[in-house]
Amino acid sequence: MKILVIQQKRIGDVLVSSILCNSLKQQYPDSVIDFMCYSNCKDVLIGNPNIDSVIILPEKTRKSYPSLFKFFFEIRSKKYDILIDVYGKLETNLITLFSGSKYKISYYKWYSSLFYNYNTKRLKKEEPAKYGQAIDNRLLLLNSLKLDDTKIDPHPKLFVNQKENQDAITLFANHQISNSKKIVMISLLGSEKSKTYPSEYMAKVIDHVANNRDIQILFNYFPNQIEEAKRILQLCTKSTQEKVFFDLLGSDLRSFIAIMNQCDFIIGNDGGAINMAKALNKPSFTIFSPHVDKNDWATFEDGLQNISVHLSDYNPELINGLTNKEIKAIISSLYDKFNPELFEDKLSFFLNQHQ
Repeated sequence: MKILVIQQKRIGDVLVSSILCNSLKQQYPDSVIDFMCYSNCKDVLIGNPNIDSVIILPEKTRKSYPSLFKFFFEIRSKKYDILIDVYGKLETNLITLFSGSKYKISYYKWYSSLFYNYNTKRLKKEEPAKYGQAIDNRLLLLNSLKLDDTKIDPHPKLFVNQKENQDAITLFANHQISNSKKIVMISLLGSEKSKTYPSEYMAKVIDHVANNRDIQILFNYFPNQIEEAKRILQLCTKSTQEKVFFDLLGSDLRSFIAIMNQCDFIIGNDGGAINMAKALNKPSFTIFSPHVDKNDWATFEDGLQNISVHLSDYNPELINGLTNKEIKAIISSLYDKFNPELFEDKLSFFLNQHQ
């Protein structure tokens, strides 16, 4: 049996969608399972024994109709029995159309349902989540295959090899990181401004983490975000700054994963870093943007290992009844009202659990 899973989006989305492969391989151990994603996301799939190969649809191919149609027929030649399209956009609609798969599975959309013979309706936003709707909705895509319940594994996983772990340990030693003290990763900046907790507030969060604690702090940021990262560092107190190892960064996504694997827990903005930390079974404290649906991405929330905060937890009247677009239009003013003092007790509880 040959299976293709398609998830063309961000790192967190790809990592979460990998649970489909994990469950499918449990049900069909002799199957060949391929995963299609963007090139910048493939590193979160490396080492996963449930994925036989990663297929990249290059940007150059996507922008050329002759190349794109050639790609469609290359997929068709692989003769997949099952195709699960988590993305459900035009290009993947067309990939599905040309695939020839017996099972063509995606989420129900009135304008694309003809491309699939198994259309799954997502949970309604107000429905309670078991693992977080980002997980729950993906598991729904497996319903039409009638998998054995004991084969379903809802937990995304990352796999770090021995060399990657040793390289991270060596990097820590070179920066004089002590293995006798707790190490916290700060998810410093979101993937976009509307998903980034204000710098002044983030500095207060970091100060609270460092206050009266013998702790070592790492920052997660991209090289092109270094100036904003420096600004947040300068907003922290001098005593906090002394606990921050600002220059300890991974050279790529795989090295970040290995670094995160050596950390004890993560705190900060919702995004790929949080999802990767959870996939490494690291405790997480997540600060959600007001425009992100917490019911979607507060995965495996249990009040101990994984805790999150959202403006709606404290001032729901500020966003009740507003559309996502309306919330994003006033995101700065909403963030201003999301003062870290609101969740100081919750953060203290988390730190006390994991220090």
